[in-house]
Amino acid sequence: MAIVLHRVDDRLVHGQVVIGWGRPLGATRIILVDDQVAASDWEQELYRMGVPPELELEFVPVAAVAGNAPGWAVDPRPAILLTGDVATMAAVCRAAAPVGQVNLGGLHHKPGRTERLPYIFLSEDDYHVLEGLAATGTSVTAQDLPTSAPVALGALR
Repeated sequence: MAIVLHRVDDRLVHGQVVIGWGRPLGATRIILVDDQVAASDWEQELYRMGVPPELELEFVPVAAVAGNAPGWAVDPRPAILLTGDVATMAAVCRAAAPVGQVNLGGLHHKPGRTERLPYIFLSEDDYHVLEGLAATGTSVTAQDLPTSAPVALGALR
């Protein structure tokens, strides 16, 4: 089963990920790839408070993805791999290639970003990085919830 969803969401672990995606996908764990969170016991505890006890939460720095990816690929437990930004997901995709699909789930307003959907704001650099992922065969779509229709990367232009 391995990783059932590769998601970019700048809110990281929250109800939409845990309940909205986790339950329909049968996820039993979330792999959060973020250097800052992986280095902070305090932040990890905050995120652990947001998940039910039966859901495992793993914190991984970007540099450890390549070493962990082979194990994730064969682990029978369905997992969501989560990053908070496009650049980190691109690094994950390079280290754990091939990644078949990336879900853009929540990238909110920041300086330099423009609205592409009500829940997706991207900079031009972000968009170009996502185009690069798509060029390697990774399908990139925006979709806030499993019940919403996915929006293709090209429609975010």
